Amino acid sequence: MINRRQILLNGAMLGAGAIASLSGLATAAAQEARLRLYWWGTPDRLKRTQGVSELFSQKHAGVTVNAETAGSDYWTKLTTMMAGGNLPDIFQLEPGTFADYGRRNAAMPLDQYLGKTIRTDRLAPGALDLVRVDGKVRGVPIAVNACAMLYDTDVFTKSGLKPPSDDTTWDEFAKTCVELTKFIGKDNVWAVGNCSHYNSVFTAWLKQRDKAMFTEEGHLGFTAEDATEWYEYWNVLAKQGGCTPAEIQAMDKRLVETNPLTTGNAAIALTYSNLLPAYQAVYKGPLEIVAPPIKDAKSPTGLFYRPALIWSIASTSKNPDLAAEFLDFFINDRDAGKTLGIERGVPINLDVQQAITPDINAMAKKTVDFINAIAGRVGSYPPPIPLGAAEFDTRAFMPVAQKLAFGNLTPAEAGKELIAQGKRILKG
Repeated sequence: MINRRQILLNGAMLGAGAIASLSGLATAAAQEARLRLYWWGTPDRLKRTQGVSELFSQKHAGVTVNAETAGSDYWTKLTTMMAGGNLPDIFQLEPGTFADYGRRNAAMPLDQYLGKTIRTDRLAPGALDLVRVDGKVRGVPIAVNACAMLYDTDVFTKSGLKPPSDDTTWDEFAKTCVELTKFIGKDNVWAVGNCSHYNSVFTAWLKQRDKAMFTEEGHLGFTAEDATEWYEYWNVLAKQGGCTPAEIQAMDKRLVETNPLTTGNAAIALTYSNLLPAYQAVYKGPLEIVAPPIKDAKSPTGLFYRPALIWSIASTSKNPDLAAEFLDFFINDRDAGKTLGIERGVPINLDVQQAITPDINAMAKKTVDFINAIAGRVGSYPPPIPLGAAEFDTRAFMPVAQKLAFGNLTPAEAGKELIAQGKRILKG
């Protein structure tokens, strides 16, 4: 678990001469070497990641970084590569799938590189606790973010309704959404998208009730009654007209480009903090960022810092030492940090974070300010995602929410089915 007071110490015990010697050996070994880098994301992410790859190649003579990217088919392709023993040297993961690849030994342990090839002395306190799988570090967090709410400030100003704030409760949020939809008064436009299929928001909801999506042992950390309460909330809100109906929900694949906010079907989005600039880039109105709704003033906020995305090295990589150098460069080099900005989240390296702040635009700075502002309200990181979590998400959590939205299940039936599917997939 993260202890924000814990300071990560640099484990490197090598003298300057030894470091220079090792650096020389690594450079010699890197001659004419190639690294395959694989990730998903927006065109802006592609441009920034390629920029860092080019910087790395410039500083490492003879090294070529072959950048490969994908869209919604990313996970299918990655699974196929893993099955065929053809994983890229470095590939991008997110918290919901990270442990799966670690426990399948697709992502190699990086402990041997920490404090040496991969410098850790200036990483945010507790950063590496976010990427441990059964005690071993299986990747590096690229940046941190947190669950957040975005809303159109113009719409709220015109409506005269009080906009959401950090102390808005779920009950208050529902009432606001119903009133806001009425004010908007347009066909196919609602206050917010139906988020019953958003595992990130459900995780925050559970933490506010001292529950978790998964236990330390890898089983479900909530009951059918907990899930029923969740489904009942969104079911009622949809019937009252406060959130999008089933047809719109079905098109939302939890991506920026498919969210009802960016498709013009909503004025609010529950998402991750680092995505604010991406949403603003395609949304016409001005957006503000606040924390998600809370249960009540006495309960936990449900907030926690999470690794925005994670780079892992394939266990089958032919150049793991060079790949580790790339990871170090990606998270610790200031020029790399300036190229990346906060597109993937607030940099995990504290010096890089300070270095880029003067150069980022006002919208990006809002993200940094948000992450720093919630420091006193965040709780511990949830238990590690168990093997099978990705399957649970795609074959249970999302489909059950869709069945509920289309009226094929009641909230109580949806809660029971989610638990049954979860026990089947997670084997207990």
